[in-house]
Amino acid sequence: MYTFINECASILQQYGMSYLRGAGTTLLLALVGTLIGCLIGFAVGTLQTIPIDPNRDPLYKRIPLRLLRIVLRCYVELFRGTPMMIQAVFIYYGMMQIFNVHMEMWTAGFLIVSINTGAYMAETVRGGIVSIDPGQTEGAMAIGMTHWQTMLHVIMPQALRNIVPQIGNNFIINIKDTSVLSVISITDLFFVHKSVVGTLYTYFESATIVMLIYLTMTLVSSYLLRLWEKKLDGPQNYDLNTTDTLAYTSGMYNAPEPNHASQNLDMKEGASHV
Repeated sequence: MYTFINECASILQQYGMSYLRGAGTTLLLALVGTLIGCLIGFAVGTLQTIPIDPNRDPLYKRIPLRLLRIVLRCYVELFRGTPMMIQAVFIYYGMMQIFNVHMEMWTAGFLIVSINTGAYMAETVRGGIVSIDPGQTEGAMAIGMTHWQTMLHVIMPQALRNIVPQIGNNFIINIKDTSVLSVISITDLFFVHKSVVGTLYTYFESATIVMLIYLTMTLVSSYLLRLWEKKLDGPQNYDLNTTDTLAYTSGMYNAPEPNHASQNLDMKEGASHV
């Protein structure tokens, strides 16, 4: 055990900065890929939920919408049904060989993580939209809102709160899954691990260091995401605010004191006499 710890300390002394740079690359790829993937997912998920009414919509509108749904469905199933490593090889090397498109490693890395995350987020967003009570849409339509106004001002704010945990989950998954981008020579944390192992042949020691770094990144990310969720939840306690003067003069409501020592005293006193 003592020898193992000394080996890990020796590796960190020699390659500590390389591990940190690799971890920074991993976080950058995961963060940018998740953000762009969320934008793609919101766009695709929203387009998939556009209603098609055969009795109201003309044929020239129904046909493009159905074709669009087919294309978007193929995109979602393709990138959800294949490993990210294969997608990386196909996009980076395949596009170069077949279409003579030469992409930089960083461009390819961001693109791969983004479109992969977008496919998963599309289904999450679609499910979040469908989960909202249809009465919300009917009420918005009743006051004259268009479909896009309803989605932007009524449905999306509610759906966003429901899918925030899945956004965080995708970010944590991307922190780990970006390790497959080492196949296109992106120097992320896993690539640094392979380089150290190839130099020192310290498989277990280097793997332990990398595992702890990945664990630290995911735990810190989980903690920050939970704080974000709590922020979106808002305060746990609320004070009733009203501008109706009749509420005060009738004794139905007393303005809250700064220290909340007594509220609704008339109602409490009335309850005590029952």
